[in-house]
Amino acid sequence: MPRIALFSVLVPEYDAGIAFFIDALGFTLLEDTDMGGGKRWVRVAPPGAETAILLARADGPRQEAAIGEQGGGRVWLFLETDNFARDHAAFTARGVTFEEAPRHEPYGTVAVFRDPFGNRWDLIQFAPA
Repeated sequence: MPRIALFSVLVPEYDAGIAFFIDALGFTLLEDTDMGGGKRWVRVAPPGAETAILLARADGPRQEAAIGEQGGGRVWLFLETDNFARDHAAFTARGVTFEEAPRHEPYGTVAVFRDPFGNRWDLIQFAPA
């Protein structure tokens, strides 16, 4: 059965993307391969994750305009945690800015944050089934 291995997030520069995902979110740098001509193959993921993020440096005005707008202004990235309070505190201490206070919904505990590129994320701990 196929699985989602990667999805890409547009960034203005590779190193800025790496810095945010590694330093602020605690992800692991899985690969950073020079492809020549200024292009790199950069994969990051939370420790133990099956799906990774490919950091794609925007190339040209159309892609540059799409940085932070891949979700059309909606939350489109969901980062699941098994301990909301721990990770919310850790992210805040590392400079992640949340748009709202944590809230409790029928599906779990959640708070929205933006990455430095404008993408909206949910940090979410799902409610027990």
